[in-house]
Amino acid sequence: MSFPRTAALVMVGAIAVSLGGKASAAGLNDTGQALCYSTSGAVVPCKGGQDGRYGRDAAAAVGALVKVGAGAAGFDYTKIANNGSVLPDTALLGTGATDWACTRDNVTGLTWEVKTASNTTLRSEAHTYTWYSTVSNGGVPGTLGSNTCNGTLAAYSNQCNTTNYVLAVNAAGLCGQSDWRLPRNLELLSLAHYGSEDAAAIDIAYFPNTTGVPYWSSTNWAANSIAAWYASFNIGVASATKSFAFRVRVVRGP
Repeated sequence: MSFPRTAALVMVGAIAVSLGGKASAAGLNDTGQALCYSTSGAVVPCKGGQDGRYGRDAAAAVGALVKVGAGAAGFDYTKIANNGSVLPDTALLGTGATDWACTRDNVTGLTWEVKTASNTTLRSEAHTYTWYSTVSNGGVPGTLGSNTCNGTLAAYSNQCNTTNYVLAVNAAGLCGQSDWRLPRNLELLSLAHYGSEDAAAIDIAYFPNTTGVPYWSSTNWAANSIAAWYASFNIGVASATKSFAFRVRVVRGP
């Protein structure tokens, strides 16, 4: 049985406010929107209360924002290697110990998995998973799932669900760590780059192999626990039945 997807996101300036989760205890990212527009859609100087006039994005646009790493607009990212070491911005994705595999957000303090292009790898961007958890599930654990991840969860009977994926990533020691988890809904939304012309609405330079499709969060929908929240970076957050097979991007940190 499917359940209606119900959006519940409000953008207030550069801060996302939702009924279904909480933001990171660290800093908040801006929206990536540095331009301002007229009622006809033309780019105009930023005046009044438009988002592009304020925040990290506005500071970055005039060269007044100091970053730890780099990134589009007000975003500040650092590439992290498979062995956990810090990499230069020129580093490329790969399977070697010193190849790029994760991205640290220097604003929120979160470190994110970077998806891969190959359908045969554990972290493939093409794989999907049902929502499943035996803890913090609102009373409904969700769905165990089937082999929607091309046999990459054979150690877990190829039940492609969020819990098994997190277990597999931790077992693999991604970027030298074993405390990866499913992100909360607003943590996912902190990656949204609304000033991007890319359909995925994310900084592709630091999050390649991303599409504008739903990614599961760990946040249950309080109104009906058969559903949980997801984020599509180009749309916002919404809820869906836990049996739906969506993408997953794991995170670690605050």
